Amino acid sequence: MQAATSSFVRRSHTLVILLLASLLLSGCGINNIPRLDEEAKAAWAQVENQYQRRADLIPNLVSTVKGFAAQEQETLTAVIEARSKATSMQVDASILDNPEKLQQFEAAQAKLSGALSRLMMVQERYPELKSNQNFLALQSQLEGTENRISVARRDFILAVGRYNTEIRTFPGKIWHSMMYSELKERETFKATAPKAEEAPQVTF
Repeated sequence: MQAATSSFVRRSHTLVILLLASLLLSGCGINNIPRLDEEAKAAWAQVENQYQRRADLIPNLVSTVKGFAAQEQETLTAVIEARSKATSMQVDASILDNPEKLQQFEAAQAKLSGALSRLMMVQERYPELKSNQNFLALQSQLEGTENRISVARRDFILAVGRYNTEIRTFPGKIWHSMMYSELKERETFKATAPKAEEAPQVTF
């Protein structure tokens, strides 16, 4: 009976120690790195989502412009080709571990932004296009999407910044070396043009 009681007490002490240890560890930031990693991935998913939203608008936009300005073939072709290149890249959260692919993706999206800007200028030469209701609706949607892209990129940059800071500072640096060494620093977007952090101004 005494042996059974002693064994029960030992097990109880072990359980209490394990519970206390888990509480202490959970309160000292051991879970911060995977949590921040997931936040960065979620922020990236929003960037992808907004770029896809823009890509989905482009076919209707090109068709509408073509109906009024078919002679602007070079500009229309540039948009179509830039969209094709941007959407042909297979991207998911794994791109965050590949700086080269991330830069290629960013370059493709920047090229599409440039082609779209040139397409938007076409409407100045065609008053009937400028007043077309379908075109005006697409204009509004594109402006909203460009703003969403800007916000999603900003949120991604901030999320990556929090993650990178955590794995490089105390106590996150210790947990990183002990438990999460497979998680590397993340690349983020880099401004490649003046005021690149601002949403493009789409003027109609």
